[in-house]
Amino acid sequence: MNDRQKPAAIATAPKPASHVERSERSEHSERDDGASGASAMDRVGSLNVFVRSAETRSFTAAGRQMGISASAVGKAISRLETRLGVRLFHRSTRSITLTPEGAQFLKRCSRIIQEIEAAEAELALANSMPRGRLRVSLPLVGMLLMPVIGAFMKAYPEITVDLDFTDRLVDVIEEGLDVVIRTGEVGDSQLITRTLGRFTHIIVGSPEYLAERGTPVTPEDLLSHACLQHRFQSTGKLRAWPLERNGETLNLDLPNAAIVSNTESLISLAEQGLGLACVPGFTVREQLRRGTLVHVLQELPGNPGVLRALWPSGRHLSPKIRVFVDFMGQHLFPSPDARQQDGSAAELR
Repeated sequence: MNDRQKPAAIATAPKPASHVERSERSEHSERDDGASGASAMDRVGSLNVFVRSAETRSFTAAGRQMGISASAVGKAISRLETRLGVRLFHRSTRSITLTPEGAQFLKRCSRIIQEIEAAEAELALANSMPRGRLRVSLPLVGMLLMPVIGAFMKAYPEITVDLDFTDRLVDVIEEGLDVVIRTGEVGDSQLITRTLGRFTHIIVGSPEYLAERGTPVTPEDLLSHACLQHRFQSTGKLRAWPLERNGETLNLDLPNAAIVSNTESLISLAEQGLGLACVPGFTVREQLRRGTLVHVLQELPGNPGVLRALWPSGRHLSPKIRVFVDFMGQHLFPSPDARQQDGSAAELR
């Protein structure tokens, strides 16, 4: 055997790599793969997980929004922290909070995610019908909006609506909601709001009831009528009827023929001829048109109200949200005078 063959003859099989060596090789491999599109996409995905976690202050809530487990979110954050070499969150058994480094990182990541979402939304708007799942929270009176929502579903069959009816306060971001419909004032400046329309409360009764009991001419006449009352679930208080004379509020102790906690039941009782009800005007538009209910004491100004759509600020308004809000405003309140342009919550306090 000559000298040139000796190195090959004495070469030994490589020893199995240690755990540390395998980790180092894996890390080097991940860095090498960083130039590839797949790894770049993974990094964008991890940034999205980080932003969702920072916004919701919860791995569980972030996972719920993204359709993955809280464990998967936590592992993604840990890998991101390892890659960056800094801790992004302070963790406790009950909550997570951003570290100073995490807060600084969030500012840039939010802009990146917003630009990606804006680009995707522009393409979706330009090249296809709005599509995807649309999570909407509506008040209990929202059941009366179902004809309009049904018409929306027919107009946009590629959008799957996920409706939740409740009068409780909801956390739009933590609960992963796309849009919330509510009446009343808005105090959260982190939400963008658009007024869908303005309305007043009116007093209505069925023709049969009015034929039997008579039509009230003055607010005091209501004292001899069957009054169907609405109780707020949140406070337990009864809704005040809009009774005034010469600009002065009349505090009349109206009789209670029935007390219910949702407007739909109130309207049903009134249609059955069981009494007079005070309800938002837009909820009985169809009954007034058909003649199953009659508006009485029309000279009363009515308690003014506002129906609003709200969604998280700082993110591009997606096509599905835009068409939904536009459709609801146009069909619930056809008159242009009943609507106004988009604005921030701070402007409408």
